[in-house]
Amino acid sequence: MQLDQPLSEKEFDDLDNFLLSDRCSDDAMTMDTLHGYLTAIAIGLETIMPAEWLPRVWGEEGAVPKWKNPKEEERIVNLIMRFMNEVLVTFEVAPKEFEPLYVEHDINGETLIDAEAWCWGFWEGMELHPGSWAEIWDSEAAPLMRPIYLLGADEIEESELAEVEDPKKAHKLALEIEANLPGIHRFWLPRRKAAVETVRREEPKVGRNDDCPCGSGKKYKKCCGANQD
Repeated sequence: MQLDQPLSEKEFDDLDNFLLSDRCSDDAMTMDTLHGYLTAIAIGLETIMPAEWLPRVWGEEGAVPKWKNPKEEERIVNLIMRFMNEVLVTFEVAPKEFEPLYVEHDINGETLIDAEAWCWGFWEGMELHPGSWAEIWDSEAAPLMRPIYLLGADEIEESELAEVEDPKKAHKLALEIEANLPGIHRFWLPRRKAAVETVRREEPKVGRNDDCPCGSGKKYKKCCGANQD
């Protein structure tokens, strides 16, 4: 299955059911938390590879699902990667059309959206490389992040609790987050491109007579370096 294909309704449900099943740890991410998590990874300053972010989907460090077989693992990971790709493509093509995956609650006959789990996920995504988010908090764009902080941070000020404990006020914060995300993406976009352009090689250059780093056992000049002659 290609990564550019969005999840079908059945595939979405399959992934949702798997994450909620007893084959995942109790603190594995739910779909709304996962969506927030992937969103932070997609729009933040630094590119984070799946090998780093995927393990946290399963819960606390070291948690691994009880796979039935390798084929199931491959399918579930593929669904998560395509879920991520949907986020990336939307921000690339139409960031103003991005819709966070919130849950809805019926409270006193009124349908209110709840963004708390989504924001927990977003906060987890930021915590992968927390220092890389420092610039936005010290910028004029900082107010765009405040609703995510209020609903996603582990601790907020006691004076701020009234803004999140009332379901109607929390609903309003969720709407603000959706409206703010294109601006957060816009803040990081030029910085992200600049960071990619200025990446420097950290490993030493391989010499012509050194062993090839591919592990073939041959000299670099007779292996991967041969095409550079």
